[in-house]
Amino acid sequence: MKRLFILFIILSFFYKAEAQYPVGAKASDLIPKPTLCNDLPGFFEFQPEKTIYAPQEFTDAANLLAEQLNGGNKITGQANKAAIVFTKASPNEKLGAEGYKLNISPEKIAITAETVLGATHAVFSILQLRFLQADQSKLPCAVLTDTPRFGYRGMHLDVSRNFFPVSFIKKYIDLMALYKYNTFHWHLTDGPGWRLEIRKYPELTSEAAFRTHQKWTEWWKTGRKYSHEGDPTAYGGYYTQQEARDIVAYASKRGITVIPEIEMPGHSDEVLAVFPELSCSGKPYQNGEFCIGNPKTYTFLEDVLSEVMSIFPSTYIHVGGDEANTKAWSQCEKCQKLKKDQGLKDEHEVQAYLIKHMEKFLKAHGRKLIGWDEIVDGGLPADATVMSWRGMSGGIKAIQQGHDVVMTPGETYLDAYQSDPATQPEAIGGYLPISRVYNFEPVPEGLTNDQEKHLLGTQANLWTEYMPTTYQVEYMAWPRALALAEVAWSKKEFRNFDDFQRRLNAHYLLLQRLNVNYYRPSGFLTILAQPDYGKQQNKISIQSEQYKPEIRYTTDGTVPTAESALYAEPFYTSGRTEIKAAIFKSGGQEGGVASNVADYHRAIGEKVIFNKQWSDSYPAQKELTLTNGVRGSLSYGDKQWLGYLEDFDVTIDMESVQPISSVSVKFMHQPGPGVFLPGYVELQFSDDGKTFTTVQKQTHDFNPENKELGFKTFEFSCSNQQARYIRLIGPNVMKGFMFVDEIVVY
Repeated sequence: MKRLFILFIILSFFYKAEAQYPVGAKASDLIPKPTLCNDLPGFFEFQPEKTIYAPQEFTDAANLLAEQLNGGNKITGQANKAAIVFTKASPNEKLGAEGYKLNISPEKIAITAETVLGATHAVFSILQLRFLQADQSKLPCAVLTDTPRFGYRGMHLDVSRNFFPVSFIKKYIDLMALYKYNTFHWHLTDGPGWRLEIRKYPELTSEAAFRTHQKWTEWWKTGRKYSHEGDPTAYGGYYTQQEARDIVAYASKRGITVIPEIEMPGHSDEVLAVFPELSCSGKPYQNGEFCIGNPKTYTFLEDVLSEVMSIFPSTYIHVGGDEANTKAWSQCEKCQKLKKDQGLKDEHEVQAYLIKHMEKFLKAHGRKLIGWDEIVDGGLPADATVMSWRGMSGGIKAIQQGHDVVMTPGETYLDAYQSDPATQPEAIGGYLPISRVYNFEPVPEGLTNDQEKHLLGTQANLWTEYMPTTYQVEYMAWPRALALAEVAWSKKEFRNFDDFQRRLNAHYLLLQRLNVNYYRPSGFLTILAQPDYGKQQNKISIQSEQYKPEIRYTTDGTVPTAESALYAEPFYTSGRTEIKAAIFKSGGQEGGVASNVADYHRAIGEKVIFNKQWSDSYPAQKELTLTNGVRGSLSYGDKQWLGYLEDFDVTIDMESVQPISSVSVKFMHQPGPGVFLPGYVELQFSDDGKTFTTVQKQTHDFNPENKELGFKTFEFSCSNQQARYIRLIGPNVMKGFMFVDEIVVY
């Protein structure tokens, strides 16, 4: 009995000791997902006396690890006595320029890489895994091999619309490094402010770096004037050349290249307000584009880029090239003379003339030009690289011409709303939940193997019109940037959103420890209805931003309670069913109630005749879109909203004359990006498809000045009427985009 008591005490002590090291995240929980990973039992314990060994070429990576551990771990010259050992891999191990191997055992951490960049990625895997532990002195054992899918993995930050301090830029870079981004695209100049010291032109920072209003939207609406450094009401700032060099070195130490962007020929209002002689009008506040026919323009830009190249050692220099207004060039004597002398057919080729000149200048200095996809329009310079942001078409065109491309379409724009806009701070528009970021595939269909080699990678973009503080930048960037990090690093076949969401759940601890103001997963639910044509029913699934919450739902339109049905897996409904759902925690409702009407209606699968064609920019599911039974989400980019630039005019053929009790059609309202409702919707019926009779006509009271996202369902009650053909007409009175969703017929 005494022996049993002693055994009980020993076991109690053992279990108590184990409890002091609660199970934390495993190596397989890393983001991005490693290429190969085996979790092992046990843990490595960090202690100050444990030393680090690295061969000479990995000294920088070893010093970085020692610095980040903050535990007094020192570099030793004896590999056999070190607890953390860096080793150079042989080429046969095929780790490449950025790959690495990591072996964590209770006695030792072994890091293998071909290059210091690969070793640096291994360091940040160790640091990431450490932040994910309840006890950061212990690291779970594992063996993993990791190599990236793409060589370009970028994050962009616009500091022109709002200026951010050096300390924040470094924090931004630290987070990028933890998640294996390797390129920081620094948008330094644009109309709202010039942000880099150019010693030959001090006015760029003493005047063009400051504006009259702090809030970008107020400045935009009130004359867009600039101020002087030192003026009490001036808003802005800039980075000195020494500060920029410091940031470049800081990023380089963490395996990140900084690419500066100096806008040309458009988005240059701030420059031309200070140097109006470089504009077509010769007057301040008249133009936002450089005069391409003026030789002084080229002198100025070459002077600026010479100083930029002295600061930034990056291979690429970004010249913008987007959204230039060609009107001034078409009316400028100098530009028109250049156009005639050079045999240029239009103003796009006038712009291309400047871009090609700057490409040659950069190439003569051992650099490469990169620009937004507008530089494709007038003909690309020989060695230019394209960032495709207006969808993928510009990138595909450039690839087909043999140019390198970074794909960065709407799915990478982290300035869009990430949840229901009604619950979020003001943003530029759109709807980009983390699931849509994660499911983005950078490689478009139809490329050959040789063409795919020109696709360098992808990039997260943050334009800061509606991000006046560092807290708002973090809120918009994280955790969506983690999703794109995995898109850029991990193999396509390894990606699974459910698995990512499980791993992401552990990474909120890391973001909290680093004081990141990330977007918290809300109680917002999405109820999806997917038609099953065989069963003639809708398959209902409920999605949450949270990981496996308790979801209760109803199918009779009532508000769910803690006793309502528990959602565990998708279920089926027939006809028209109103589903409501909410998250519950500890018996109480958390967040709002989500609602959706699942309609397996009579028009599903019926033929639609398009009397007016949709826009090629937003084809959704083309002729199937309006009767496929799938409702659009909060985003017109989800490929369920059919986009129109002309009037909306369609006819549904119900195959036979039959009773029609109701017809409805839904449109989107989002004036920010130019999305408007039709002036009205008119419903017409016909028995023969030739002679139509107007049944009803409905207008709306939406204010086009109201920038908030909204939706309008035009519903028509049609009791005691019969028809074979149902026609809906909606005039595009605002001459912007109209987006239309499912047409529902009963």
